[in-house]
Amino acid sequence: MQDKQPKYAKSKKGQEGRKVCLAVVLAVLMAAAAASAQVASHAPTGAAAAPPAGPGLDQPVAKVNSAVLTQRDLLREMYALFPYARQHGGSVPKALEPEMRKGALQMIIFEELVYQEALRRKMVISAATIAGAETKFRKQFQTPDKFQEYLKFECKGSKQVLRERIRRSLLIDGLLKAEVNDRSVVSLAEARSFYDKNPKQFSHGETLSIQTISIMPPQKAAADIQAEAKKKAEKAWKDGKATKSYKEFGLLAEKVSDDDWHVNMGDRKTVEAATLPPPLVDAAHKMKTGDVSDLLQFGTSYTFFRLNGRTPAGKVPFDEVKGKLKSDLQNAKAEQLRSGLDKRLRQTAKVQEL
Repeated sequence: MQDKQPKYAKSKKGQEGRKVCLAVVLAVLMAAAAASAQVASHAPTGAAAAPPAGPGLDQPVAKVNSAVLTQRDLLREMYALFPYARQHGGSVPKALEPEMRKGALQMIIFEELVYQEALRRKMVISAATIAGAETKFRKQFQTPDKFQEYLKFECKGSKQVLRERIRRSLLIDGLLKAEVNDRSVVSLAEARSFYDKNPKQFSHGETLSIQTISIMPPQKAAADIQAEAKKKAEKAWKDGKATKSYKEFGLLAEKVSDDDWHVNMGDRKTVEAATLPPPLVDAAHKMKTGDVSDLLQFGTSYTFFRLNGRTPAGKVPFDEVKGKLKSDLQNAKAEQLRSGLDKRLRQTAKVQEL
């Protein structure tokens, strides 16, 4: 589990650009699903989330023991994974469809396995609980006609079919709560233990918060163009020195800077000092927050910056990460338990993908 945990150091960027494994997405959905039948992917869903009408919806896609899962079940799950499908012509983006279809198929098979296990254990849902869930479900519809439309399409017009679906959803939730959610709770003491045993994950190097203004002529520019760039840089630096605030410096950056950050008031946010040119870092060490640096030359380019903050190398305090750390550890533990449950249930079941 240790290798799967994200870094928590302030200087680290988030998970931008990182491909998210569909299995993790499914695990998060499963953890959320166990909290309430009305938000579970296996729960009855409103008419807006129902698959579109059309031929082939009753075509089998999998068989779990004697239960047959259909294209309708698969599409319903894909809609749960991608709730904006209605805005995309009733389908998911083509680039995502193969992986999402594969993940959705595994999910509906898993849910059927869990449901059958709940029946085997003779788990019971009271009539009052089902009635309460049905009342909450009906409130999702804007009008009685919308509810009747859903009932006709998804439940063959039968309220009894709807109640059976609600019962199925509650049974799945109940078993998952016992086998996954209740067992995946992480205490503050456990989070603290992980924090103490994995110091590197919470350590960071020195960071600087800066705004930059750069004048950047072409590297092989003629001498007169380079001279003009130097003159422009000196004028910009003089104006930058005269600024008195983040906003004033930022507006100047938007007006005169050539670097990529000029569109964001020159703000480079928090940057690891180790990733910046040493002359810039050396200059920052001699400055106070709010100071504007001297004009620095890098090749044919000129740069100066406003120091908005500096954090020495160190370790992020436990109090700052404990909430996210508990959540991440719990999600990882829940995924392990869910995967283990799936594996155990498959060992005694006959599963066929059609």
